[in-house]
Amino acid sequence: MAQNVYTVRQVNAYIKNMFTQDFMLNRIYVKGEVSNCKYHTSGHIYFSLKDESGTIACVMFAGQRGGLSFRMSDGRQVVVLGSVNVYERSGSYQIYAREIRPDGDGILYERFQMLKKELEEMGMFAPEYKKPIPAYARRIGVVTAPTGAAIRDIMNIAARRNPFVQLILYPAQVQGEGAKESIIRGIRMLEETGVDVMIVGRGGGSIEDLWAFNEEDVARAIFDCRVPVISAVGHETDTTIADYTADLRAPTPSAAAELAVYDYRQTQMQMQEYQIRMNRLLMHKAEIARFRIRDYHTRFKYLHPRYRLQEQQQKLAEAEDMIRQLMAGRLEKERHRLSLYMEIMKGLSPIQRLNRGYSYVEGREGGVVKSIRHVRKGDIVSIYVTDGVIRASVKDVKEEKHDQTG
Repeated sequence: MAQNVYTVRQVNAYIKNMFTQDFMLNRIYVKGEVSNCKYHTSGHIYFSLKDESGTIACVMFAGQRGGLSFRMSDGRQVVVLGSVNVYERSGSYQIYAREIRPDGDGILYERFQMLKKELEEMGMFAPEYKKPIPAYARRIGVVTAPTGAAIRDIMNIAARRNPFVQLILYPAQVQGEGAKESIIRGIRMLEETGVDVMIVGRGGGSIEDLWAFNEEDVARAIFDCRVPVISAVGHETDTTIADYTADLRAPTPSAAAELAVYDYRQTQMQMQEYQIRMNRLLMHKAEIARFRIRDYHTRFKYLHPRYRLQEQQQKLAEAEDMIRQLMAGRLEKERHRLSLYMEIMKGLSPIQRLNRGYSYVEGREGGVVKSIRHVRKGDIVSIYVTDGVIRASVKDVKEEKHDQTG
């Protein structure tokens, strides 16, 4: 009879399939003591759960870290919610954790989850209701225990960052009976005092120690406060309802002081830098203004009546020179024309004709003798020559024909 032979991989896969199909193992709560806890650089947490009877390996992947509100450590009693499955490579089974909470806090944890869900549905965690934290707060209110480490950390940080900031402490009871009422009174009193920002918190502790900051009345007092509130409850891994309703969550009281108190020295350095930049800008603008003034001075200089008068005088002198030149040219031209006319007149002058041997004859009545018909025999005529007048008597008149073209 043939026997079925399976590989290790087939067996592990078969067992894993059986685990996967088991409804109870897909969502199971397991409690025990933490041992061999290791935080890997990838963000995964590897640990074991043990009790008096045995041990089971566990892993919480980095993507599931939202289900962990505290830091795991060996020896701590916890309750793990997850699924049991087989890791095929080693053939071992382990718990894949989705949520981890301290053992004994189950009831409080359920109350926390229910209140968180209720307030979230009411919109008290909505970002649009968050008030901005002032950048330069001068008066900071603190609601915390007067003797705890939280107030000492806040005071040290504030003194180092800005010694001029005023801290106003309301010494509140932060755990136990009456803690809720004490925290609410502190919030309302500091609100009436008129502080710029408020820090509400305490140092670390168990969920029972921090429970006053999970009360609905405290959450509503923070939400209704007109002054911006920074929550600073416990350590970085501790999360309370107050953290969700506050305007800003700080992981620790020291971090809250860093957020609330501005660094005076850094601000002073920024102011000095702004002053240098302002001086440079002013010097640049002053240089531009001086350049404009010089430009306006030059413009006004040329617009002054004295310079306008000098300009007009220069134009007048130029016009006079031009007129003189035009007159001289015109005069020269007219002189030339006159010379031409004089030459023409000389050619037409009787004196010139007389100088050339011609004479001028007047009859007895003073008329010009141009023809033999103008005289008779025996008339006395005057003959004008260049140097005088000749009186002569006409002895004879004889008609002759002459060429008129000469």
